[in-house]
Amino acid sequence: MSENTIDNLSFEEAMNELDTVVRRLESGNIKLDEAVSTYERGMALQKHCAQKLKTAKAKIDLLVTDQKTIIGVKDLNDTETA
Repeated sequence: MSENTIDNLSFEEAMNELDTVVRRLESGNIKLDEAVSTYERGMALQKHCAQKLKTAKAKIDLLVTDQKTIIGVKDLNDTETA
């Protein structure tokens, strides 16, 4: 797969491929040049997954903030009892 196709992967697809990359590298049955390119692919997959998680968290944070504004939802970190 080329670098461009990573951008088109869902989080789950990228994580599955990353798992495969890790298992392949851990097996030790891979030539050095291939191991380096596989490692590079794994790093690109990890970066992609991290960005997907960051985007999802930002969306959730926005939804929580919006919901607090609309209906006054209590902060989950608030230690006072209702």
